[in-house]
Amino acid sequence: MSSTMRDSIRHQFEQDGYVVLEDFLRGPECDELVEAGIELTKQAAEIDPKPIFSTVDPEQAQHKDAYFMESNDKISYFFEADAVDSDGKLKVEPSISLNKVGHALHLLHPIFRCYTYSERVKRVCRELGLVDPAVVQSMYIYKNPGIGGEVIAHQDSTYLYTEPIPPVGFWIALQDVTVQNGCLWISPGSHKSGIHRRLIRNPDKDSKQALIYDRPAPVYPQSSFTAVPVPKGTCILLHGNVVHKSAPNKSDKSRHAYTFHAIEKHQNTYSPDNWLQEGPNAPFVNIYTTSQLM
Repeated sequence: MSSTMRDSIRHQFEQDGYVVLEDFLRGPECDELVEAGIELTKQAAEIDPKPIFSTVDPEQAQHKDAYFMESNDKISYFFEADAVDSDGKLKVEPSISLNKVGHALHLLHPIFRCYTYSERVKRVCRELGLVDPAVVQSMYIYKNPGIGGEVIAHQDSTYLYTEPIPPVGFWIALQDVTVQNGCLWISPGSHKSGIHRRLIRNPDKDSKQALIYDRPAPVYPQSSFTAVPVPKGTCILLHGNVVHKSAPNKSDKSRHAYTFHAIEKHQNTYSPDNWLQEGPNAPFVNIYTTSQLM
């Protein structure tokens, strides 16, 4: 890729806080990842109890659950709130019950590892000027029709804080993404306003709450958000400080996506207060030198 293109991507990333890269994956590659994601759902019915992933309901907040805290170096399952009844039983078919699977797919699953450490990903990291990039977590997100819930406006740095260089999110659409099935909404330029709050490990070791927010949730004007519908195979690069969200899936079509976050390790600090830390099965290894093969 030419230096002009590299400068263009970096310039847009620094200016808007995100970049849309169409045709990042080919159709058959997306289909292979979707097939792998669907295969993962076959384990859903056996998970007991069924942990809920919710960014909306504080009573179901994932950071209250040790299962979430221990998912840093495992392949763990998180269910939609509307998929589980008060007795912890599934109200829907297991194949559409999951919100996501994470957080070490990038190292522990052969197919997701192959795409995470591909030459395309390495090339983007170079274009962004990253010297020693490492993937810290990964997720397969289902956003199934009628059950895929809302993701409230947030910054990824709230959860994966690094300084002085924020993390970079790779959000890859594995199916066509529309306003109706829950596309990302992004607030362009919002990354320039700093970090609005952080989720940190609770310094009170006697508390039952392992993680706490250091500030109340900010309120963002709805007019600041731009819908970003994209075709299958598109990668949206997200600056760690850019504010983004997604609405519930109100369509009859699913919106599967694969996403992971990379941090710069060169002259940069990954906070020891972050919920996710390196695990024995998922160290923060260099993207440039890590093999696609397990």
